Parts: sequence; structure tokens; C-alpha cells
Amino acid sequence: MFQKVRTYFNETYTEMVHNVTWPTWKELQNNTIIVLISVILFSVVIFGMDFAFGIAGKPGDAWRGLLGFIY
Repeated sequence: MFQKVRTYFNETYTEMVHNVTWPTWKELQNNTIIVLISVILFSVVIFGMDFAFGIAGKPGDAWRGLLGFIY
């Protein structure tokens, strides 16, 4: 049993070191920037939709969203 576990870890190590194509540092930085910009844009869109259509604030507030205006 221990031999199978040892073989598994040896094969996994060999796969990760010799067969996997890892991104370069520049590719990693570019992809990270793309992900951060996407997260910020989606957050702004969701905030805008929540502010425009959701019921935000207390009943006495000036803007409660379109759903708050309807109800």
C-alpha cells in the first residue's frame, strides 16, 4: 500500500516538473491585471443594478430604488 502512495507522489512530482507548462512571470502579471479589472467592472455593474432596482435605505430616504418606488 505504501509503495502505491509513494509511486503516486513520484509520478505527480514528475508530471508537475517536466510535463506542465507554467506561465511566465509576465503572463501571470497580465492575467492578474485582467482578472482584477474584470472583478472591478462586474462589482460596479452589480452595485449599479442593486442601487437602481433594489430597495436601498430606510422608508424615509429619498431614493429607495425602482422597486421601492413601486412598493
